[in-house]
Amino acid sequence: MFERFTEHAREVMSLANQEAQQFGHEFIGTEHILWGLAKEVQGVAAAVLKHFNVDLKPLRKEVETLLEGRPHVEATEKLAQTEHTKDVIRYAVEEARSLHHNYVGTEHLLLGLMRDGKAISAKVLTNLGLRIDAVREQVERLSPAIHNGAVGPIE
Repeated sequence: MFERFTEHAREVMSLANQEAQQFGHEFIGTEHILWGLAKEVQGVAAAVLKHFNVDLKPLRKEVETLLEGRPHVEATEKLAQTEHTKDVIRYAVEEARSLHHNYVGTEHLLLGLMRDGKAISAKVLTNLGLRIDAVREQVERLSPAIHNGAVGPIE
């Protein structure tokens, strides 16, 4: 499933899984992916968030507060993804395709999070003043430069 994901996007998903397990959650939610994006400071999403003056420390704190309120369960090896998380991943792939990128990067995960308006992560990002069209525009500017021009549609 993640074969077209960049190293940084895979790291975000790994961080999301680790965080869900650390908090004792039985699923990986969009808030866990947002946590992963806030922790992964090398990807395009980090550059986009920086462009919009999103301070990652308060973002991490807000997500941490959200995560602490969830019920705890025994650790499992593989956590299920919520329907919102599955949607976000699907949206990320769609965003990559629409931008004619042959990879799914952190920037596409960020756009995927923003597309699911019902998800907690989208509400957090909107509350921080982010708007999907402006974020998409910034992604278009930054992605090819950071990924050394790696473009071409995902098949």
